[in-house]
Amino acid sequence: MHTPSHFLLLTIFSLIKVAVSEEGICSMPPSIINSDSDSKPLYWKVINPTLSPSHLQDLPGFTRSVYKRDHALITPESQVFSPLPEWTNTLGAYLITPAIGSNFVMYLAKMQGNSKSGLPPSDVERFIFVVQGAVTLANVSGVSHELIVDSYAYLPPNFQHSLKCDSSSTLVVFERRYAYLEKYVTEQIVSSTKKQPLLETPGEIFELRKLLPTSLPYDFNIHIMDFQPGEFLNVKEVHYNQHGLLLLEGQGIYRLGDSWYPVEAGDVIWMAPFVPQWYAALGKTRTRYLLYKDVNRDPL
Repeated sequence: MHTPSHFLLLTIFSLIKVAVSEEGICSMPPSIINSDSDSKPLYWKVINPTLSPSHLQDLPGFTRSVYKRDHALITPESQVFSPLPEWTNTLGAYLITPAIGSNFVMYLAKMQGNSKSGLPPSDVERFIFVVQGAVTLANVSGVSHELIVDSYAYLPPNFQHSLKCDSSSTLVVFERRYAYLEKYVTEQIVSSTKKQPLLETPGEIFELRKLLPTSLPYDFNIHIMDFQPGEFLNVKEVHYNQHGLLLLEGQGIYRLGDSWYPVEAGDVIWMAPFVPQWYAALGKTRTRYLLYKDVNRDPL
C-alpha cells in the first residue's frame, strides 16, 4: 500500500528527472536560469518572498512553519520582529536560539535610519551577513569598513565594535558562546562571498564556499552552497553537527527526518544533530543558501 510520503517521494524524483539527462544534469542557458532575478538586487527575495505574509491574509491560521524535536522550518509569515536589545532603531526576529535546542543564536536584524548595533554578551562571538542595504562596521581603534550586500564580518568574542546604518539594511546574524582552546585565538574577518574560492566537493555537484578559516581556532563555519535547477545532494546526511540555514535564492525540496518540505528564498531551517537531511533544487533559477555549522571541537 502506497503511503502519502511514498507518493511525495515519487513526485519529487519525477520533477528532478526532468532536469537530468542520461549523462548528468542538463546545462540550462544562463538567460533561463537567471531570468527571474536579473532585474532585481541580489537576495531580493529574502525580504520580498514569493509567499509573503500579505499573500496569506485570506488564509487565516495558515503557515508553512513547522517545529519538531529535531528540526524546524521558520517561514516569513511566522517571523516576529520586535526591538533588538541593546540596538537602536533596529527590529529583530530571533529565529533559532538555545530554547529550541541549538548551541547558537540566529536572527534577522532590520536596521533603520540612524541605527546602531549593541554588543553581544561576554565571551560570545558574532557573524553578520548583509542581505539588503549597507552598514558601516567600526572598531575602537577607529578602523571602519563598509559592508554591502553579500559582504560579511566575523567578530571575535569580547571584540569591541559597532554597526551603523544611515538608511536601511537587513542582516542575518549568528552568535555563539566561544569554545576556547588554550593558545588559540580568532581574529576579525571582513570579506565577501565572491572573494572566497570554490572548493572541491568529492561525490557532489553543488558549488561550495566557506566564509571562515577552517583552522582550529574557529569553532564554527558559514558555508555558501549553490545548486542549479535539478541538482541535489548525493549524500543523505546524518551527523553530529548542528545547522542554521537561510535560503538566499531559489526554491526546492528539503528532507528533514521523515518529512519533505517545499522551501523558497526567505525560509529559515534549524537542523539538530543527527536529523536526516537532504536537498533538491527545483524551479528555473539557482538555489543559494547560507549554512551555519559547528566545527573543530570534540563533541564531548
